[in-house]
Amino acid sequence: MSKQPVIVEAVLVGKSQREVARAYGISQPRVSQLVAAWRTGGWQALKPRSTRPRTNPNTTAPAVVERILALRRELIDYGADAGPHSRTVRPVTGWWAVAEIR
Repeated sequence: MSKQPVIVEAVLVGKSQREVARAYGISQPRVSQLVAAWRTGGWQALKPRSTRPRTNPNTTAPAVVERILALRRELIDYGADAGPHSRTVRPVTGWWAVAEIR
């Protein structure tokens, strides 16, 4: 459970922001940020949010992924490739990573 609502609640009951900051081991500017977030968005604004990036600029393009998978199918049909599961060492990057995801 997050202690952010508890910190804001302490300020709301009348304690100074500096006093609350000392009591909870955070900085006074952070207490100010939490109170400001509460004022603008209510208790919902204090809930933890994901830090996961919304996009990844290094993602392999879908067209490239499809081409890799098509080539893999061709190689398997030809009998020249048994897929990454037959390898003892699997690289983390490159087309092997794409093939393993699919």
